[in-house]
Amino acid sequence: MKPVVAIVGPTAVGKSELSMHLAKVFDGEIVGADSRQVYRLMDIGTAKPTPEDRNLVPHHVVDIIYPDESFSLVLYQALAYKAIEDIRKRGKLAILVGGSGQYIRAVIEGWRVPPVTPDPTFRQSLEERASREGKDKLYHELETIDPAAAANIDPRNLRRVIRALEVIRATGKPFSDLRQKVPPPFTTLTIGLTTSRDNLYKRIDGRVDRMISQGFVEEVRMILDKGYSPTIPPLSSMGYKQIGEHLQGQLDLATAIQQAKFETHNFARHQYAWFRPSDPQINWFNIEDSFESQVESLVKEQLIR
Repeated sequence: MKPVVAIVGPTAVGKSELSMHLAKVFDGEIVGADSRQVYRLMDIGTAKPTPEDRNLVPHHVVDIIYPDESFSLVLYQALAYKAIEDIRKRGKLAILVGGSGQYIRAVIEGWRVPPVTPDPTFRQSLEERASREGKDKLYHELETIDPAAAANIDPRNLRRVIRALEVIRATGKPFSDLRQKVPPPFTTLTIGLTTSRDNLYKRIDGRVDRMISQGFVEEVRMILDKGYSPTIPPLSSMGYKQIGEHLQGQLDLATAIQQAKFETHNFARHQYAWFRPSDPQINWFNIEDSFESQVESLVKEQLIR
């Protein structure tokens, strides 16, 4: 059967545009791998595919829950596998695309994700500790009790450190022992898009400016007016956090926009930790070159094998 095509790379590099192009050329459907595009109402600030794009090409695992509903890697993986199986059964090309490296890795590597329900009270207590004592304190704690897990987690990624500690507490077992892999029932062709850092930052800044012109501020105001707390995780994410602080009178709009851009720059750098340019399993293309025809040829070659 056809392989799954996974498109990876930092935010704003052009993954969605390439996925649409390939879906049209090769009769494909898109499976989202974005931890924020799963939320309804959050459209502009997540760069969610437009209604027009979704009419042209079916999209899966997008726009499925509300911002105050819980979502997990376990649930995402199950939904993604179900969508991929359905697409492939119908003889179409499944294209996995998004900026959440953890989501993509879980699918293409077949992670056995620990089915531990998030504990908001425990998470809040660790977040408060990190605020008082520093992120490093929690990371060193994880290093002590599960060095193998710590070695695979960026010390700056507080959310993943907390999740590892949460799973250890709930199961009494090392997080690393529970993260086994079972290869999925499909092969994957992974395509990576990259560009120079200066160009990437320009693209990010341009995207944030377009979001503002498209009504990002009004979108956040609408969500808050519906009664959603600005402290829930989806509204604490980049862009939404800064615009929310502006609407609450904590930041002027220019400062909020600039902070959103800087936070997105930082996020883009961290995305390379999931998909390294040195990874031989990833076919990398620089978007500053003429790359679309090369990608088409690569996909076509895989499809006729």
